[in-house]
Amino acid sequence: MFAPRTPLRASDIAVRVAIVGLALATGFIHSTLGGLLFTLNAVGYVVAAAAMVVPLALAVRFRWIVRVGLIGYASTTILGWAIQGPYYETAYIAKAIEVALIALVAVDFARHDGNPVALARRELAGAMVLLGRRAAAGANA
Repeated sequence: MFAPRTPLRASDIAVRVAIVGLALATGFIHSTLGGLLFTLNAVGYVVAAAAMVVPLALAVRFRWIVRVGLIGYASTTILGWAIQGPYYETAYIAKAIEVALIALVAVDFARHDGNPVALARRELAGAMVLLGRRAAAGANA
């Protein structure tokens, strides 16, 4: 049910540091723009950066959710900018950082979690086992 925990190699640490650096960089850019939407976007990137490195067992166990969430968050930010703008130099820098962030998180996902379809199947099987245990315990009560 639980994915095996493997020790981090030096290259894994370098990728993780780059992910955190890129997330904090785009978060900083958004924090300097003012307005509630940009401020919340900055806070989201800071939280995602922290979630990528926090050594809590729960965060380590579900780091794949953090990775998928960060890819989705950056993608949504890019899509929102493409629809709404504004199109100035700093925005293009932020989008380049976000594209690099998506690429690095995808590499990190592939290295640690493997095939996303196999991961989804494994997690669903684990959830079904857990739900099966709860249903059996409820029937015996």
